[in-house]
Amino acid sequence: MTYSAVNTIWVLIGAALVFFMQAGFSMCEAGFTRAKNTGNILMKNLMDFCIGTPAFWLFGFGIMFGGSSALFGAIDPMIMGDYSDILPQGVPLWAFAIFQTVFCATSATIVSGAMAERTKFSAYCVYSAAISLIIYPVSGHWIWGGGWLAQLGFHDFAGSTAVHMVGGLCALIGAAILGPRIGKYDKNGKPRAILGHNLTFAALGVFILWFCWFGFNGASTVGMDSDEQITKAGLIFFNTNLAAAVACCTTLIVTWIRYKKPDVSMTYNAALAGLVGITAGCDAVNPLGAAIMGLVFGVVIVFAIEFFDKKLKIDDPVGAISVHFVCGALGTVMTGIFATGSSTEKGLLYGGGFHFLGVQVLGVVSVCAYVAVTITIVFLLIKHTIGLRASAADELAGLDISEHGLLTAYAGFAVVPDTVTQDEGEPAPVAVTGDTPVAEAVEVKRMPVIDPDTPKLTKVEIICRENRFEALKNAMGILGITGMTVSHVLGCGVQKGKPEYYRGVEVEPSLLPKVQVDIVVSKVPVRAVIETAKKVLYTGHIGDGKIFVYDVENVVKVRTGEEGYAALQDE
Repeated sequence: MTYSAVNTIWVLIGAALVFFMQAGFSMCEAGFTRAKNTGNILMKNLMDFCIGTPAFWLFGFGIMFGGSSALFGAIDPMIMGDYSDILPQGVPLWAFAIFQTVFCATSATIVSGAMAERTKFSAYCVYSAAISLIIYPVSGHWIWGGGWLAQLGFHDFAGSTAVHMVGGLCALIGAAILGPRIGKYDKNGKPRAILGHNLTFAALGVFILWFCWFGFNGASTVGMDSDEQITKAGLIFFNTNLAAAVACCTTLIVTWIRYKKPDVSMTYNAALAGLVGITAGCDAVNPLGAAIMGLVFGVVIVFAIEFFDKKLKIDDPVGAISVHFVCGALGTVMTGIFATGSSTEKGLLYGGGFHFLGVQVLGVVSVCAYVAVTITIVFLLIKHTIGLRASAADELAGLDISEHGLLTAYAGFAVVPDTVTQDEGEPAPVAVTGDTPVAEAVEVKRMPVIDPDTPKLTKVEIICRENRFEALKNAMGILGITGMTVSHVLGCGVQKGKPEYYRGVEVEPSLLPKVQVDIVVSKVPVRAVIETAKKVLYTGHIGDGKIFVYDVENVVKVRTGEEGYAALQDE
């Protein structure tokens, strides 16, 4: 066989881009979940690739591409057989093998997001291996390995069904068996909003995935040495980008109408929905078809997330089920409608009749049936052996500490505390340990006596919006106040605040983030502090904050022993 440098480089670049999608999934999933589970999320996204790679090498690749059977490939440990009949033109075996390996890992990693924050790490490793060993390769053989669906003319160019729908369906069944996170639903079944801790992470993850999708879809041409392939690659790139962009615009409008404000997290989900949905037919539809499909995905993603969350009570923290399962299946079916006939049969709208559309529907339904049965068996075996779900205590504490012994993934950074607990339970108190003997402290002059003639001590506690803190701090500095204690807090007043929504679910008023500033004053007039704070913090809207004033009996500086007025002064 004569190898093509252009084709091989193209395939290897695509493999590298698809591998980098693991970073995108890691950031996206970590951002949409709570800080106490960040390390666990990152570990899962690393290990599903590291477990999936040898699993696919040992058996998965052979099952997927070996043999000529309509239902099952071949048992070929370590890829020792002859695959010359299925290799792309001019591409060596190991280049094609790594390209397919990263696709397999992508399917496995989809599951982690939907089952995040309550799955045992050992269980995750087991079912991730099962997906890469047998579940993904068998359905992949049907579609890409010369199996019965490929023989019927089923078209899934880069994996809306083969990769994304398979992973999304595994996620759906896993999340259903696992059950929702503690505190996700109240006693009446009403969903509570559990906010992701880092939207910046989530946004970065989505942009990484969008970038890498050009390799996911574009490099699936597995060649660039002909005018036909070059033209097709350009169309694929354009359609991929257009579908994602239109989906985002559509979701922005839909959420703006439904929630009175455009929902950030759902709009980012829409980008992924558009990318997943167009993947099956990115080579077969024209830009108009891609735009219409993107519009449909942008509408569907909003209602799909709400449906699983509110109606089926399936807790999916990142929206993976709606993005990958729903839009993956929908995009595959819609290819049977909008295909122009350039690389497949003509779709329904282009005079192709119902045959091609019927094949697409049959492929989606049959793959769903196979995956549903096999992954259900896997999950139930895990549940009744090593256990699928972490204990309630471990879940409340966070899987970082319980599964990995990691105190926090954000050492040195302040993180808003998680307030979700069991309805019948109480949060455990925080233990504080450690002290420094007086003999080891820096020697200072001790002044324990309170002078009755010193100015009165008063504590001013200010609760304000986070975005007004800097202005407040600067204003206090002008008054001569340099000492203050600042805390990030969660709470609400009697007005309960203005209703806000996160992923279509109303955020409980008790979870409104605020900043608490504690100031103890003596020389500076209390009234001056109050009036200055009122002036700086006032907006005229509910939620401007409150100011509390307390008499302070005494102040003690721990290190020096100074008390009262002296304890507040510089040395």
